[in-house]
Amino acid sequence: MSITAEEKARVIAEYATKEGDTGSPEVQVAILSSRIATLTEHFKTHKKDNHGRRGLLKMVAQRRKQLDYLKANDEGRYQSLIERLGLRR
Repeated sequence: MSITAEEKARVIAEYATKEGDTGSPEVQVAILSSRIATLTEHFKTHKKDNHGRRGLLKMVAQRRKQLDYLKANDEGRYQSLIERLGLRR
């Protein structure tokens, strides 16, 4: 249910702000978004997996907190990230 190491490395490379960046809000939100998308697909076939659903809700809340932090500190980076990830339709 989690993302593969290759997928995580690809996401980090795509959203990193500088070389070796793994902790910026952009990278963290992108990784969470990838994991959320994977779990969402999982729940289409496993409707009764309530334990996994709790983990999904925790990830969504964590992503929301990261986005709130980024919006409060740098509106431009927030808007750029939202557009790149395709959130807030």
